[in-house]
Amino acid sequence: MDGVTASIQAPKTELRIGPYPLDPPVVLAPMAGITNVAFRTLCREFGSATSLYVCEMITARAIVERNEKTLNMMAFGPDESPRSMQLYGVDPKTLGEAVRIVVGEGWADHIDMNLGCPVRKVTRLGGGSALPYKRRLFREIVREMVSAAGDVPVTFKFRIGIDDEHHTYLDTGRIAEDEGAAAVSLHARTAAQLYSGQADWSAIARLKETVTGIPVLGNGDIFTADDALRMMAETGCDGVVVGRGCLGRPWLFGELSAALRGEPIPAGPTLGKVGEILYRHAALLVEHDGEDKAMRDIRKHMAWYLMGFPVGSALRRQFATVTSLAQIGDLVGQLDPDVPFPEDALGPRGRQGSPQTKVALPDGWLDDPEDATVPTAADVMHSGG
Repeated sequence: MDGVTASIQAPKTELRIGPYPLDPPVVLAPMAGITNVAFRTLCREFGSATSLYVCEMITARAIVERNEKTLNMMAFGPDESPRSMQLYGVDPKTLGEAVRIVVGEGWADHIDMNLGCPVRKVTRLGGGSALPYKRRLFREIVREMVSAAGDVPVTFKFRIGIDDEHHTYLDTGRIAEDEGAAAVSLHARTAAQLYSGQADWSAIARLKETVTGIPVLGNGDIFTADDALRMMAETGCDGVVVGRGCLGRPWLFGELSAALRGEPIPAGPTLGKVGEILYRHAALLVEHDGEDKAMRDIRKHMAWYLMGFPVGSALRRQFATVTSLAQIGDLVGQLDPDVPFPEDALGPRGRQGSPQTKVALPDGWLDDPEDATVPTAADVMHSGG
């Protein structure tokens, strides 16, 4: 195998989420509209079957109401194990009931809770990265979910806080550990940052020093295998959660597996190989969702797959407007198969943008962190947001 050796030595660590060993200690972050069964299948084909690949966010209320669209989003591959599902909600009772349904129906082997989403439509209702500020409410949520889950491990993924004046992550980690969480993950940005700037990995180190009884995973700015090794070396975290770094690069999980096992990192794929992977992704989407929906879905991935390659604007436009799997096959056939993977395609990809000047929150949200009142109209019937 033609590859390179990682510049940092692989850590000697074993990560378990409940009964499940994660080898290597890598988690695919849940991403709305991205980490559906097709994309997860592709990532697992490149990476290790014993890593963790999380389904896109599912709203607890939609599960309780047995929403048909949501149930379709919860699909897992026949050999996908452990099956990992992320829930969103703000009402302890609704979240507890959703967990009881998921566990009772045998729909998932691991449940994660979304406390990291920074977008306005979520935080203005007190959800996502706004929720941990309400310590008592959060404690009730953890208690209800863990109790309802029984032997199924429940984990919590959160951010540093709302903004630089309202850091919540250390309290969030302590509460989660106290109430029986199986692990916690920190995206080392505030909600105000969105996806801009640089993740503050020192916060991951501080969380690891604070939460000592359960695994602590780090998330933020992992775009290469060396980034993962460096994060673990600098912070002491037990594993890494990878989000935007794998957009248009599902083979990153193969590189991570090699690096974390101390093996040579495979060379990046040629343009011809990327075309084959892109086609495989589209075919998996067609298999699950039908061709019309699959084509609408795959279009957003095209720029990520072709990032950095000398493809030409006309061909890029055709990829971005595909209407059939056969058309994708024809376009892939027009790519120069021998073009090597470009080094400038290794950096940041996906959402970046500018920070928020002010995070949208419910009225009076910051007045009392011990107020356990569930925000009005917070339990929206929307999944994947």
